[in-house]
Amino acid sequence: MSTTALKVRELPVNQQIQVLPQSGYTGALITGANLTKPLSREQIAAIRGALNKWGVVYFRDQHLNHAQHIAFGRQFGDVTPGHPYEGDLAPSGFPEIHTVSPDAYKKRYGDQYRRQEGSNGPGWHADVTPLINPPAYSILRAEVVPEFGGDTHFTNVAAAYRGLSRPVRDLIDTLRAEHRFGSSQNAERSNEKIGEWVRNKPLASVHPVVRIHPDTGEKVIYVNPSFTRHIVGVSARESRHILDLLFEHIANPVYTDRFRWEPGSIAFWDNRAVLHLAPRDFEHLDVARILHRITLVGDVPVGPLGERSSSIEGQPFLAA
Repeated sequence: MSTTALKVRELPVNQQIQVLPQSGYTGALITGANLTKPLSREQIAAIRGALNKWGVVYFRDQHLNHAQHIAFGRQFGDVTPGHPYEGDLAPSGFPEIHTVSPDAYKKRYGDQYRRQEGSNGPGWHADVTPLINPPAYSILRAEVVPEFGGDTHFTNVAAAYRGLSRPVRDLIDTLRAEHRFGSSQNAERSNEKIGEWVRNKPLASVHPVVRIHPDTGEKVIYVNPSFTRHIVGVSARESRHILDLLFEHIANPVYTDRFRWEPGSIAFWDNRAVLHLAPRDFEHLDVARILHRITLVGDVPVGPLGERSSSIEGQPFLAA
């Protein structure tokens, strides 16, 4: 069967939209939709279906302004404030917008955060998992990008769970882990803005290491090296080895896709089913990279045994 035939079989009822897979497990390019205007019910259903299957979907040549970006997101859920630590850095009149750029991160957290985590954020992560209800979806659009470099990687943690052996799956199904913003001791001790935030407005929750996706019913690995501090109820040594195993596994290229940004590009991902990796390959170059993100209100994670996440510090992240 030809590749074209496979693509045609993925077309939803609305024939304007095409869902074009970009790798074996992760990512699909969607064409045939104008995101500056309201979508039809069939288009929304097609995009949701692609998100459930591929974890992240991409759009090209969608030159949205802030208001259009927010309006697009509201068709899929309630839009949160830009970030729990946004403060007064959101664009005027648009508290839902979180800007991703070297200058924005410097203003938000200070130079030490940039040196430790990179100018555009941490390593592999899902957005703000220290919250009791981490965002369900994130929608990131590109305004200014370098001519080369600056790609974002995504990895499918539902596929990664299925790729573990049965005994390891049985073990992690029973475990819970603490997620904390600024999880490193360096962040807590910093005398810059990142230190002020994590000391004065801490965010921390205990989540199941494996959560059940509320829409697909799939099990997903729900830890990440940027925010997960330790496994609860085991020794520090055991926690380190379990997490190292999982972190190495979820970064396996088998489960990943790499997205090349262009002005007007949008990546829309299920924050419960994929992790993403911010780029580090352009930081030494004198180039601009400015993107804007919104997130949609998420649910409280539930594990395979029916256990719900519990909050240590911080409030639920609700609509702006």
